[in-house]
Amino acid sequence: MSQGPRSGLAAVSSALLAMSRHLEVRDVLKTIVASARELLDAQYAALGVPDDHGGFAQFVVDGVTDAQWKAIGPLPRQHGILAAMLHEAKVERLADVRKDPRFEGWPSAHPDMSDFLGLPIRDGDEIIGALFLANKVRPAEGNPPHPPCPKPEGGCGFTAEDEELLSILAQHAAIALTNARLYERSRELTIAEERSRLAHELHDAVSQKLFSLRLTAQAAAALVDRDPSRAKGEMQQVAALAAEATDELRAAVVELRPAALDEDGLVATLRTQIQVLDRAHAARVTFAAGGVRALPAAQEEALLRVAQEALHNALRHSGAEHVDVTVNRRGGGAVLRVTDDGSGFDPHLTRSAGRHLGLVSMRDRASGAGGTLTVESAPGKGTTIEMEVPGG
Repeated sequence: MSQGPRSGLAAVSSALLAMSRHLEVRDVLKTIVASARELLDAQYAALGVPDDHGGFAQFVVDGVTDAQWKAIGPLPRQHGILAAMLHEAKVERLADVRKDPRFEGWPSAHPDMSDFLGLPIRDGDEIIGALFLANKVRPAEGNPPHPPCPKPEGGCGFTAEDEELLSILAQHAAIALTNARLYERSRELTIAEERSRLAHELHDAVSQKLFSLRLTAQAAAALVDRDPSRAKGEMQQVAALAAEATDELRAAVVELRPAALDEDGLVATLRTQIQVLDRAHAARVTFAAGGVRALPAAQEEALLRVAQEALHNALRHSGAEHVDVTVNRRGGGAVLRVTDDGSGFDPHLTRSAGRHLGLVSMRDRASGAGGTLTVESAPGKGTTIEMEVPGG
């Protein structure tokens, strides 16, 4: 670390902070790899998470372009040096990986590598990944390529100090990766619970519609010969029930779609879902946003779920012709408004409103995210649901 202990410590601190900011496993892996390559002045870095079948469930690289990675082909298998790190659980520091007896070659499009430093990432006794660097370089001034790092004859460009630094990084990487896995599992459980609730709602609502549909169709069939006029009326009712069942299914499918908050953000996710609702329902559904910054994940998810619940109520219960959704920046946070021109209700009838309109659920979501929920409505005057969160 030629820049001195103080700048070296600052670089390590920056790398560790960067790892702790992410909750998605893929983002954590990318941050670990990029931090390791930059911190130790390597040309290439990679991190593999093993699966149970002799391959890798995930494999993230840094220093290789997308075109190069595509040309390299399928993910590597657990063999050679990679297998040694995963199964022998020891650090590997090599002057030239190509001359190691365990080296088994690589695809033709693979970049050429010599200096090699790799080590396992442990969570207790379990090896949860393998992190390695290749081709030690000197930081370049300006835009020229990084020149190779001078090294002793027959020795590795990576030093014992590099090995120690990477070991520290790997220990913190294990914590970050484990936390990210726990977060994703927690989200999966939440999603599973939400899907179970929706499945019950879907079953109850659609089953009732289909049962009525079957009885009405049977009545129409019995009347078609002796009373064609009444049979025609029953068939019109069949069409209406079928349309209602279709709306129930559409609404459930939209709500079951995973919210791509981490990839697309709150605004893009809301816009996409509202476009789908606008196509699926007779009511006009519009959306606008202004100046919204990224918010803590819990707040973004709560805003999305409240918007979904309010839209569900407006489209299925209020008879609205127009529903308007806006989300705007307010201070360091954001405010969501869902306004409809439907039948409205008396918000003071909390028990009835909570049962039929999901207000209890929305208030719980808002308070759980540190926000507030307000409801403005009156019979025949439409409804406005507003939720505000403070931000991070």
